[in-house]
Amino acid sequence: MMGLIGVVTGLVGILLHQTIYVIGQVKWHKAESYFQENVLKAWAWVVGYSVLFAIVSAASVSFFCLEAAGSGIPEVIGFLNGTVMRHVFNLRTFVVKFISCCLGVGAGLPAGPEGPMIHIGSIIGSGLSQLRCQSLNIALPFFTRFRNPEDRRNFTTAGVAAGVAAAFGAPVGGLLFAMEEVSSFWSMKLGWMIFFACMLATFTVDLFNSSTTAFEVHGNFGLFKTDKYVIFKVGNAIPVNVIMFAPALLLGIVGGVSGAMFTVLNLKISRLRWRLLSTIKTPLAQQFVRCLEPTIIMMLWATITVFLPAAFPCKPVVCSSSAGADSSLSNSVTEAAASVLRQSQSRNHSSQYCPTSSTEPYTIDDHVQAYWCEQPRWKDGAVVSGEYNEAASLLNVHGLWGLRLLFSRRTHLQFSYAALLSILPIYFTLSCWASGSALASGIVVPNLFIGGLYGRALGRLLTDLHGGVPQDIFWQWIDPGALALIGAASFFGGVSRLTMSLTVIMIEITNDVAFLLPIMVAVMVAKWVGDYITHPLYHSLLELKCIPFLDMEVIVYDESKQLLNLECFKARDVMRSPALTITPREAVSHLAHLLLETTHGGFPVVKYHNETRRELAYGHIGRTELAVILLDDAVKKQTQRGVTITPQIPYEEISVERIRKKEGLMDVLEAYIQQPHYKEIFINLEEFSLHRTYMIFRSLGLRHLTVVDMANRIVGIISRKDLMGFNLEEKLEQRKRRGYSVQGGIQKLLPSETNETHIV
Repeated sequence: MMGLIGVVTGLVGILLHQTIYVIGQVKWHKAESYFQENVLKAWAWVVGYSVLFAIVSAASVSFFCLEAAGSGIPEVIGFLNGTVMRHVFNLRTFVVKFISCCLGVGAGLPAGPEGPMIHIGSIIGSGLSQLRCQSLNIALPFFTRFRNPEDRRNFTTAGVAAGVAAAFGAPVGGLLFAMEEVSSFWSMKLGWMIFFACMLATFTVDLFNSSTTAFEVHGNFGLFKTDKYVIFKVGNAIPVNVIMFAPALLLGIVGGVSGAMFTVLNLKISRLRWRLLSTIKTPLAQQFVRCLEPTIIMMLWATITVFLPAAFPCKPVVCSSSAGADSSLSNSVTEAAASVLRQSQSRNHSSQYCPTSSTEPYTIDDHVQAYWCEQPRWKDGAVVSGEYNEAASLLNVHGLWGLRLLFSRRTHLQFSYAALLSILPIYFTLSCWASGSALASGIVVPNLFIGGLYGRALGRLLTDLHGGVPQDIFWQWIDPGALALIGAASFFGGVSRLTMSLTVIMIEITNDVAFLLPIMVAVMVAKWVGDYITHPLYHSLLELKCIPFLDMEVIVYDESKQLLNLECFKARDVMRSPALTITPREAVSHLAHLLLETTHGGFPVVKYHNETRRELAYGHIGRTELAVILLDDAVKKQTQRGVTITPQIPYEEISVERIRKKEGLMDVLEAYIQQPHYKEIFINLEEFSLHRTYMIFRSLGLRHLTVVDMANRIVGIISRKDLMGFNLEEKLEQRKRRGYSVQGGIQKLLPSETNETHIV
């Protein structure tokens, strides 16, 4: 099952990314021809094309499945923390998420597909492991063993990790992301199984990437080229100097502050959006307003991408294999400016830009825009003239391609301060606005892009302060592309507060292990600074969306902002009283009344004790368990009065998935209340499985568990040794020989034995 989740997630990832690539390629390939005719004609095409896809993307979410909006990561975190999320993992959400992400991101919205890919992976993990679909009313008779909350949670976690692996080609980063960010329950066994799923997801993506580009099949199937499976492959290794940790520290501070600003702004926009939508009473009008917002964002962004490059002069395409002090004052770029040409030209001319360079050669790439400028000319397989526009190179491409330009090495003069610092606030604002709108979009690529912008600006500043492009190996760490990489990690760390997984992902997507320590410094500083200012974005969205999340360590402040020590308080200080209780033997009508009239998640079970003449605590039963028991056919079809029914439902099937539809449950409960004979049909709730006892030991890390009777008198004790495999085999075999039976997955005592001394 883990392998199947990895392979399917990889296939969906390939389909998603290549669809986005095709949509963006059609847009700018056509726009290039219009630019040669008339700028307004090109603007009309870009805006019309982008807005059309944005409308369809937003409409699919607003009218069909609102749960598919955003990245979906907060909802996944909440589910894996123990909160039941309705419609978040169904087939409709999967389809709408995929379509909305393809259309919105492919049309050029300042967003990324990585967040939705994580949510899609979690849906795949949850759906494949259950092999049933409520939307299509399908329940295949396979893998019923996995239809319990624990296994479903584990497979959902595997889907999350496989989604990260498929999105970035980073299997280890996917494993660490699942462990660090989304999973609240972890074990070593789960870790290696998820690692296996990530391995197959990455293998599947690399295998199809080796022979397909934009759904066009070419040769070399199975040849994993580094420029294919390493997204931002760094071709020039740079030695790390101890002085480099100073700008890394500075970038960490900037990333922490700016990441906290991004979080605060995103939350304020979300609250304002919800406040405005709450004033609209008609649901249909709310849906149209949700569609309108992404349309406005796309119109603004498309207009900016067309006209902002006109404010920047064209720069000549110059090959400069030696960049001395004088070259830093010119408009030339170094040999890595092979990124200057579009794909339409690179297909016909796949030669090296600087064939005579003594350094590692570069091939013509497709990421920098040449419109507004003189088109490049070729001679003997090399570029001899041409111009490019640095602003258009960053604006009019997909975010991943723009990041490749920002991360490129030995291209010190490729981008000026004006281009970097003018795009930074625009992209910061629009990406923050778009991330909460009614379409499937993520913030990973925008975060990396924003950090890359200010990181490259700092690198350009250090280059100028040094007096030019460094030739001495001691100062070669002064490279705008290298600092852009560190800046990207710092900003994403300031927003998400990830540490281990973020560092590993950045290394895996760049293949530059030499920069491990500077990235770690920037990420840690960004986390510390960001934590001092505000919460992480994903955890803040959990609170905004009213998803109850229990963190590993709770931090509570009083009105004077003083940290409270919870050891000084008692459980009664937060409890709700009085509590509605039930007895181990309850009438069906009474249980139905409780579920209909209350919203409690569970009910204490009490039993009257003759000696003390008091009701004593007997146990606890959850709302889900009661609902599943009442929906059982043995209860619904019972007509004889005065009968006590003992539920024969396997423990792994007592889950919320067994409750197919809320309306169906309500109808059954109403029937129980209205039909008089259900007042004399009782249900026996006196059970506590050995499996649940084992899970309590494992999850709470207990050493001993005391067993008491109804009078709260100690009758026994269970230690960790008692739950060891050899002990369980020996004692359970003895019980079987004495006539102990197991029926329907529920332990059943013979009539000669009593239940009262088996209460935990």
